[in-house]
Amino acid sequence: MLRRLAATLVVLLGVSVVTFVITQLVPSDTARLVAGDLASEARVAEIRQELGLDRPLPVQYATYMQRLARGDLGVSIRSGRPVAEELAEALPATVELALLAFVIILINGLLLGSLAALAAGRWPDHLIRLLSTMMISAPTFWIGLVLIALCFGQLDLLPAGGRLSPELVPPVAITGLYGLDAMLAGQWRLAGDVVTHLLMPALTLALAASGSAARLVRASLLEVLQEDHVRRARVAGLSEWVVLTRYALPNALVPFITTAAILLADLLGGAVVTEAIFSWPGLGSYTLEAVAGLDFPAIMGFTLLAALFYAAANLVVDVLYGVVDPRLGPA
Repeated sequence: MLRRLAATLVVLLGVSVVTFVITQLVPSDTARLVAGDLASEARVAEIRQELGLDRPLPVQYATYMQRLARGDLGVSIRSGRPVAEELAEALPATVELALLAFVIILINGLLLGSLAALAAGRWPDHLIRLLSTMMISAPTFWIGLVLIALCFGQLDLLPAGGRLSPELVPPVAITGLYGLDAMLAGQWRLAGDVVTHLLMPALTLALAASGSAARLVRASLLEVLQEDHVRRARVAGLSEWVVLTRYALPNALVPFITTAAILLADLLGGAVVTEAIFSWPGLGSYTLEAVAGLDFPAIMGFTLLAALFYAAANLVVDVLYGVVDPRLGPA
């Protein structure tokens, strides 16, 4: 595990180098962006000196790494606020959305994949495979627009966007997750409103991934169901449910764990399209605004945070492998 942690630090270091080099290759003047279009050349030169942009690139990178070691991700060009603070404000919204979408993916993937494997070659299997293909093929933006047109425009069941209805006040911040904070405070009406705002963006995020997860579980489970220890369990007279949950599914979960961990990292990394469609104030929307405004400190901060998500996901995969099958644990 220590070697895995050391490798994670090396990966993050490599990401910081690549990101820093790419921002230097973009044909724009950061000092001019900070100063504004109407600023004089003298003011631009003064800002360039204050930011250290007049120094050699190795010196600029060393300075950036020194600040990064202290948790300083720089200051946003657009707002003038620390990037770390802005990321911390946007992160809870993305976490809340990602966790609900992830739960939907797990339930759909395990349930549909297991049903398809147990009914292999029969009509439920064909139906689930067709639905999975349709979910994978449908573009995310199209799913989101269809859900808005149906659930908001036609049926008026769910709100079209945002985290909370305008007339309601957010709960007292404990975790930053509106739903959890509202439940901890006993504000059940507020919690219900949060859930209604979460459902459509979470479903939009989850549907395509649910199709991939179901197909993966089906393929892996079909292979495991043919193994000798599963056949012996059936011959011993155990019920199909016991055979599935105790003997087949744990072994079939090994490849699914990798996919699930990377999917969670994808969701936490910011679902830009989904957050833009539903006006969700998370990391995806924040990064989209940063890219549109050439806010390099914000872009670099998000990139490092996303890299941390993926590195942590791979580390979690190694740990879970050891839980599911000790032979596959960290080595």
